[in-house]
Amino acid sequence: MSPLDVLTEHGWNRELRASVRSVEALARHVTLTDDERRACAHLAAHGGLPLTLTPAMLSLIDADDPADPIRRQLIPTTAEQAPDPFAVRDPLGEEGLEVVPRLVHRYPDRVLLLATDRCAAYCRFCTRKRIVGQGPPTTWEHIEAALAYIAAHEEVREVIVSGGDALLLDDERLETLLVRIRHIAHVDIIRLATRMLAFVPSRVTPGLVRLLAAHHPVYVLSHFNHPRELSDPAGEAVRRLVDAGIPVLNQTVLLRGVNDDEATLTALFRQLTHLRARPYYLHQVDVAPGTAHFRVPLARAQQLMANLRGHISGLCLPTLVIDVPGGKGKVPVYPSAERGRDEDSVTLEGFAGGTGKYPLG
Repeated sequence: MSPLDVLTEHGWNRELRASVRSVEALARHVTLTDDERRACAHLAAHGGLPLTLTPAMLSLIDADDPADPIRRQLIPTTAEQAPDPFAVRDPLGEEGLEVVPRLVHRYPDRVLLLATDRCAAYCRFCTRKRIVGQGPPTTWEHIEAALAYIAAHEEVREVIVSGGDALLLDDERLETLLVRIRHIAHVDIIRLATRMLAFVPSRVTPGLVRLLAAHHPVYVLSHFNHPRELSDPAGEAVRRLVDAGIPVLNQTVLLRGVNDDEATLTALFRQLTHLRARPYYLHQVDVAPGTAHFRVPLARAQQLMANLRGHISGLCLPTLVIDVPGGKGKVPVYPSAERGRDEDSVTLEGFAGGTGKYPLG
């Protein structure tokens, strides 16, 4: 049976159970390199971010190409073990901003609820690899304490439900959570952060869409990094959501050897926009341990964005951001168009290379 056969024969929970979780199972689908085998053996011996690939993602991997962009995201290599002087266990400073267990209050008007510690598959560049997939699990007692905090803080207008992956919650648990949040009068927006549209697109059932639509305004924060992840089932999952009036905002991580070229980013952002999913953020990799080999030099990242500006529609362009280590928040790192200034004007360069002056006052 091929990995995709599971998609048509079973529901999304059975698809999850059919995921590959060991190097032996993975080797039946992918021709592993010696380096990948050593990395998997190190992971088995020492623990860490689990090895898990869903049938949907396995079906996208070129089994014989070690440089395959989907493979690079999900199968460990020994580069994860390389020392990195910038690496921080908790790069976003979430533990210091945790007001109750699993609830992070970083920005004044919004909170991050880590409603689960599990994902359907595990990206090797994960910013929360200190906890994700390894427990201890989020409990309903954690959720109750988080809801009590939110109810007591009227400045909180948005709740971002993440993890792990928000859509790993089954419909019953998710509905209970959404109902409880909606009973807090000062909460306006609910966001659900998920990679399931790529990892397990069958999760977006008609029942899930009805559930989310009943609690508007709900936004889905998707995560696609490469145009090949926008498979036909993934595209249908996006369409189901937006057809029901559920906005989909996509967050992409800029990854060396995966999507750090103009053609790949152009294809990804155009396909997302065609599906009516808004390219929202393009993230520089967070400085989590074992991720340095994915890091794109900042000057290169800014040049990529400069090269895209004007050549693809503004609808297609996300904001390039860095999440400042230590929990200081996201900041945009725009490529500058300024080429000089005098006391009266600034000289700006347009996308095609020409310059013009604009008054300062």
